[in-house]
Amino acid sequence: MPVEVKVLGLAAVLQFVQLVLMAVPVNLQLGPAYTAGSRDDERRASGVAGRLKRALDNHFEGLILFSIAVVVVVLGDASSGLTETCAWIYLVARVLYVPAYASGVFLVRSLIWGVGFLATGVMLVAALV
Repeated sequence: MPVEVKVLGLAAVLQFVQLVLMAVPVNLQLGPAYTAGSRDDERRASGVAGRLKRALDNHFEGLILFSIAVVVVVLGDASSGLTETCAWIYLVARVLYVPAYASGVFLVRSLIWGVGFLATGVMLVAALV
């Protein structure tokens, strides 16, 4: 299995873990009557629960682009030490992003996000040139 595909699988595991980490505090905050219902009146979680929800949403967005990069690398037979390293950098950045976002530390989460985004971009470019 190509390293990039393995890292994609691990990123999916991270997504699963993030969903569980977010669901518990959000359900406690908003209540099961709301979260199990139709949610016609939109409510938002706040504090750490809200930040965990936004971090999860952000990972869904980043995972789409990373998945495309992995597909381009693997189907284009363009795997290299650079693309493998970029895949690992993306994953490490996403793992670090969760506690950075949850803790609300100013600017740190944005810098971590930027590292993961840049790694994904480098993967794409490396596969296409």
